[in-house]
Amino acid sequence: MPSDLLTDIRDFLRDTRMGPSYFGKAACGNSELVTRLVKGGRIWPDTEAKVRAFMRQYRSDNRRKAA
Repeated sequence: MPSDLLTDIRDFLRDTRMGPSYFGKAACGNSELVTRLVKGGRIWPDTEAKVRAFMRQYRSDNRRKAA
């Protein structure tokens, strides 16, 4: 659900120091995504999957760069 997703996004933003607008645009093409979720907005399951895949890929890419 979005509340779990929002927690995961907040953790991701804190860990990566990425801004919420940039995150939304990069993750799914919607710079207002985080703002909408904070306000209680809903998200389609395929969009949530896309956002989660973006976070996984971003972390994976950065781990490889650090190694």
